Amino acid sequence: MHAYATDIEAATALKVKVSEIRKAIGQVIVGQDDVVEKLIISVLCNGHSLLVGVPGLAKTLLVKTIADALDLSFKRIQFTPDLMPSDIVGAEILNEQRHFQFIKGPIFANIVLADEINRTPPKTQAALLEAMQERNVTAGGTLYKLPAPFFVLATQNPIEQEGTYPLPEAQLDRFMFQVTLDYPSFAEEVMIVRNTTGAKTAEITKVLTGEDILYFQELVRRVPAPDNVLEYAVGLVQKTRPGPKNPNPVATQYIAYGAGPRASQYLILGAKCHALLNGKYSPDIEDVKAMAMPVLRHRVLRNYKAEAEGITQESLIKQLL
Repeated sequence: MHAYATDIEAATALKVKVSEIRKAIGQVIVGQDDVVEKLIISVLCNGHSLLVGVPGLAKTLLVKTIADALDLSFKRIQFTPDLMPSDIVGAEILNEQRHFQFIKGPIFANIVLADEINRTPPKTQAALLEAMQERNVTAGGTLYKLPAPFFVLATQNPIEQEGTYPLPEAQLDRFMFQVTLDYPSFAEEVMIVRNTTGAKTAEITKVLTGEDILYFQELVRRVPAPDNVLEYAVGLVQKTRPGPKNPNPVATQYIAYGAGPRASQYLILGAKCHALLNGKYSPDIEDVKAMAMPVLRHRVLRNYKAEAEGITQESLIKQLL
């Protein structure tokens, strides 16, 4: 068991461990510090993340590297139009003894990379829903528990929309964060090319075990959040909802649907973790603001007027902040 005398000691240890994880990831991934931070926070808050970026920005490599640094089992599912739910969850087969036996699918891992998640039809996307929400799957009427900790890190390509199936709102809401990856800077790209075209391959050191992560997830939940911070988070989420109750003109004018209560929960959980990683023992309003963009980005649905005027979700959230 963990030998931390107090939560404060554990919080200090967490900060050290996270800087070690960043260092380990930095051996393989150049730059993308903000993306790495958000993914670490989502892991420590027991949340799933959706990574959106053009091809070639090392989304898949980033997820794989995080799994390596965390000493967790890792499976990758390549989503295609002909992928079936049984390809994800597993299937019952008739074994040599003429009994049905359940063969577990790739969803039975600590970190599951759902690559190009919007390439598969809704029927198959729905197979992930139960796993993401309940952390178990049902097959042949039997309930199978998924390993803990369990995270789905999904990737999506924002440009090529031919032959894709947009994720339903219910599925998007299961993701704690939507993280957008951008192109590297000139200096970063030079470094990437130098690192990846030589003969040397980086060895990634294991920093945290699954047991450590479960312990730190509990620690994050124990962080006290003051009432004014809770009220600020809920107030911000309510501002995104258009309607007669909302006095905010931005929402009424440009938003079709706002964020639900799950957004408020994730704002507070994320703020608690963000506070710990910055050496604070309680979140403040700045921590909530730091989490606003990745938490709300995929939960705010623009209306036709906003799309026609070319107003992005990001600019709407900035106006609400």
